[in-house]
Amino acid sequence: MDHRKLVLIPTFNEKENILEMIQAVMNLSGGFELLVIDDGSPDGTGDLVKSQQNTYPQRLHLLEREGKLGLGTAYITGFKWALERGYDYIFEMDADFSHNPNDLLRLYAACVDGGFDLAIGSRYITGVNVVNWPMGRVLMSYFASVYVKFITGLPVKDATAGFKCYHKSVLAGIKLNEVRFVGYAFQIEMKFTSWKLGFKIVEVPIIFTDRTKGISKMSPGIFKEAGFGVILMKIKSIFSPYQLNQNGLTE
Repeated sequence: MDHRKLVLIPTFNEKENILEMIQAVMNLSGGFELLVIDDGSPDGTGDLVKSQQNTYPQRLHLLEREGKLGLGTAYITGFKWALERGYDYIFEMDADFSHNPNDLLRLYAACVDGGFDLAIGSRYITGVNVVNWPMGRVLMSYFASVYVKFITGLPVKDATAGFKCYHKSVLAGIKLNEVRFVGYAFQIEMKFTSWKLGFKIVEVPIIFTDRTKGISKMSPGIFKEAGFGVILMKIKSIFSPYQLNQNGLTE
């Protein structure tokens, strides 16, 4: 069956990477489409995407937002856009090549061939597969996942991973308007909610390579949000059990 596949890439000042990333995704077998959600990048990232749309008609899409509104809201916007247009599999991926575009095929295969609803590109399922990160950041990321599992019970080795393939049923089943977090906590919240709703999750080993072009968007506030957000998610799950969205695809 020829599934409709859409890759979501949020951007803010990614002019050094975006053209190469567009070409990499467009050159994959299987007819992947790409939606860039740009938060008003002052470096002209959005204009670079527009310059390629005639080259890849009906496959390269762009949503432009006013100002830097955050990773989580960018993905929620992309999820709703994808569901409204009937895509079967929706992917999250970074613009900076820390995620290898070729691994999109492996995530897709894990869902289609393995029968999973959510495939996670995991840095930690087979040890620590991270390149060019300072040791302090590796340890922070790794033990963040240990912390998440300890607090919530989420059976995932890489809880903060941002490289994922969702079957549309997962995103349709989540009450997207109730997703509250933005950075690492957003990634954790989506996995935790998917798990609590009973969807089948698999981790696919990847090698994560830190960006070589452009500037990282990480900030101390993202880590703070994740630390407190995990506790709030656990408390919410106790007093307000998760239920499938029954009120329309994009609630």
